[in-house]
Amino acid sequence: MTDTKTQQIKVVPVAGRIGAEIHGVQLSGDLDLNIFSEIKQALNDHKVVFFKRQNHLDDASQEAFAKLLGEPYAHPTVPVKNDTNYIFELDSAQGAKANQWHTDVTFVPEVPKYSILRGVTIPKVGGDTVWANTNKAYEDLPDGLRHLADELWAIHTNEYDYAQFKQVENTTDEVKKKYREIFESTIYKTRHPVVHVHAETGKRHLLLGGFAGRVEGYTTSESERLLSIFDSYVTRLENTVRWQWSEGDVAIWDNLATQHYAIADYEDQHRVVRRVTVGKEIPVNKENESSRLLNKK
Repeated sequence: MTDTKTQQIKVVPVAGRIGAEIHGVQLSGDLDLNIFSEIKQALNDHKVVFFKRQNHLDDASQEAFAKLLGEPYAHPTVPVKNDTNYIFELDSAQGAKANQWHTDVTFVPEVPKYSILRGVTIPKVGGDTVWANTNKAYEDLPDGLRHLADELWAIHTNEYDYAQFKQVENTTDEVKKKYREIFESTIYKTRHPVVHVHAETGKRHLLLGGFAGRVEGYTTSESERLLSIFDSYVTRLENTVRWQWSEGDVAIWDNLATQHYAIADYEDQHRVVRRVTVGKEIPVNKENESSRLLNKK
């Protein structure tokens, strides 16, 4: 790579603890590997990175770029978008509003490592996405809570996702039925450590979010209280970054270092975003004990 190309790249933090915008890069499947290396480093440093107005990307070129980050990971239960190999489409017209804090696909043992999200149809107002740094959340815990979290395991399931979907307003019975058939075809329950050690950075992160329904060894009410306490550290504003989308924008995040929330404040405006997830990682705790599948039906 030439020095000129190196000088074109500029990484600009957009919040104090998470998030950076990268200038001077046009994403593609044949991106210069040195430039890609700088993007990977920015991901390790900032957990989520943003690229403004990558309008040249279509479904195929988004998938081609995603392969640079790892092997594409198809969603375990939701079919890919028509005429694509890996794209998971969130279309508000189909009731797809992920307005809940979560880490993607934690209801299976092999959690996606990275997600690449492209803005296709963006509301004039609203529809921002917020990400949270789960390492800073862990480090913010008081000593007693941090030691407790290190020892805990949580049960994650996609049954919870379906329960939330039923509450989406202005969704037709036909769409609900279709979604129910998809999610009830395979139900997963997986045991994950509440604190996992990141494979690349070695840092400890809280692994919770919307798919975590219960803490192992605790009653339902006790689990709810514990999860509420830990989640309050994830979602505190100091640990978050909020992105205001424009069409063509791309966000890439480290799925095992973050949670995110798509804000559903755009009423009946249309919003479409398309995601490719790549890589697989089975989380481990500080004792190197791995997550495992408990049930699949």
